[in-house]
Amino acid sequence: MTRRPNVIWVFGDQHRAQAMSHAGDPNVHTPNLDILAATGVNFTRAVAGSPICCPFRGALLSGRYPHHNGVPGHEYRLPPEQPTVAHAFNEHGYDTAYFGKWHLDGFKEGEGRRAGKHIVPPERRGGFRRWVGYENNNSPWDCWVHGGEGDEAFQYRLPGFETDALTDLLIDYVREKAEGRANGTDDAPFFAVLSVQPPHDPYAAPAPFMGRHNPATLALRPNVPAIPRVESRARRELAGYYAMIENLDWNVGRLREALAATGLADETHLVFFSDHGDMHGSHGQFRKTTAYEESIRVPVIISGAQPYYEGYRNGFWTDVPVNHVDLAPTSLGLCGIEPPAWMEGTDYSGYRLEGRPKREEPESAYLQSVVPTGHHNSVDRPWRGVVTKDNWKYVCFEGAPWLLFNLNEDPYEQANLAFNSMYAAERRRLHELLRQWIEKTGDAFVLPSI
Repeated sequence: MTRRPNVIWVFGDQHRAQAMSHAGDPNVHTPNLDILAATGVNFTRAVAGSPICCPFRGALLSGRYPHHNGVPGHEYRLPPEQPTVAHAFNEHGYDTAYFGKWHLDGFKEGEGRRAGKHIVPPERRGGFRRWVGYENNNSPWDCWVHGGEGDEAFQYRLPGFETDALTDLLIDYVREKAEGRANGTDDAPFFAVLSVQPPHDPYAAPAPFMGRHNPATLALRPNVPAIPRVESRARRELAGYYAMIENLDWNVGRLREALAATGLADETHLVFFSDHGDMHGSHGQFRKTTAYEESIRVPVIISGAQPYYEGYRNGFWTDVPVNHVDLAPTSLGLCGIEPPAWMEGTDYSGYRLEGRPKREEPESAYLQSVVPTGHHNSVDRPWRGVVTKDNWKYVCFEGAPWLLFNLNEDPYEQANLAFNSMYAAERRRLHELLRQWIEKTGDAFVLPSI
């Protein structure tokens, strides 16, 4: 009997889809991510349906929307009774492992309390058989991880830069699995996750990467307004941001080399993505939680394993609107496992595996900010929206339209059509689509009258 393939997730924090060399960004060099895109499937219109850490992560692991999975906002705890993708893989004989940032235990920072030292108890680690991580950390050179339980519990400070050290842990795990397979002591396939904080702020990477980027020579996106304080901050922060992305890309290369050296490359699906983007001055905004492209668009690339089905697609780019709830069912589908009924997302594995039947799929993705954070660099009220396969976007506040863009002609979102009667028919179409999403998902949101 053929062994099921392995799956590895690799994702950073605040890595917007536009910030890769194969996506056309002239400021960054990402050769390993470019190779993944060239040897796999690149979902060019993937979105973070809830563009902030905790709601995205809750939806990612559960395959359920934030208003259903118990994590509707920032610093909410994923309920221990909520099953996750790890439970689904466990039930099919997989070993499951998680390394890095968790941010799903509901820890609220402030008054001298630091999430980086908070201990996530074993029963709240999402069902992963091995878990070496931390709740949250905004200091990549002072990253503490913990795991185990009882007499085998541990906590220690990672050596050096966070992304490098966490990648080391994943590579050690891959080598361990390969050794167990070679000596006949461990034949189980595995599902492993590498979750790193970079390129999240503070924007600073190891010196060799920082030295490649001069803030003064960076090419800003056309929608960064010519306001001195905005341009200055965007340039300063982007230099470190691109350095962190190039460091992450280098570590993806190290992982690829380890998979090849252990003989596991051809039987391991490598899924690369991010939890949301980062505005970096576009429209005068910074960070996330807004519905603009720089905040919601994320990379989603599936590469790696090849020989398990009748065929596979290489260098295939698709515009299907993959969302956060879709990554778990898609990963199960890559392994021939039927997603459980409690998952609300769509299995898009058929875009990578030609022998895997495609499922009925939506023509749009649902966007939500259910509980605003109140952070200084965030939209301070709830909103809902849709982005469509034909590349329109429509977003509302409660009781009021907000944004309407034709992204085909306006990819930088410089002409808001939400209040232009010339586009009334398009607005009605998208408004009805948004109403259907609210109804279909059982969401609670007051749409405007149009």
